[in-house]
Amino acid sequence: MSSEDRRRQLLGIGLRMLVERPIQDLSIDAVAAEAGISRGLLFHYFPTKTDYYDAVIGAALRRVVRNVSPDEGAEPEEALRQFVGRFFAQIERRREFYLALVFGNGAISLGGEGVDSHRMAIARRVAAALGLADDRLPVVHAWSAYVEDRALQWSGRPVADRLDVAAEVRHCCAALEALIALAPPG
Repeated sequence: MSSEDRRRQLLGIGLRMLVERPIQDLSIDAVAAEAGISRGLLFHYFPTKTDYYDAVIGAALRRVVRNVSPDEGAEPEEALRQFVGRFFAQIERRREFYLALVFGNGAISLGGEGVDSHRMAIARRVAAALGLADDRLPVVHAWSAYVEDRALQWSGRPVADRLDVAAEVRHCCAALEALIALAPPG
């Protein structure tokens, strides 16, 4: 197996295990055993436990961004609806995983910088899909935190007490449009 293939294999194992347990409980020995390698060999691909954990978290965050990104070539209004709808669906499907991934604490934690870079990656995707100028990126970044919070609150309620997801999508889309209209240029 090539070095890159082995790294991908180890990250895949970590991602699958991350769905079942918080990152700080991810056993390097269990990952190595499942891959059929020694613990020492795992450290050939990832020099430290923290490097491995950071790589797994980074891969998980990239997967979230891919899952919620609008379709290439979608018209701006449709792209925005797709993003919000997919974000709500992602949170509903994997709420506990998302909470642990983005807000988890323990031996390894994303902290403010990791959360900020995750939100910025989402903001850049949304801004690009909408054709917004770079000076609107701070507004979209703040809005993405709002959508995240709204989706987490929505998904935390009993299903019978939730607003219809279509109403949530319309609300979040309207909120971004209002913020962009209110934000001073540049």
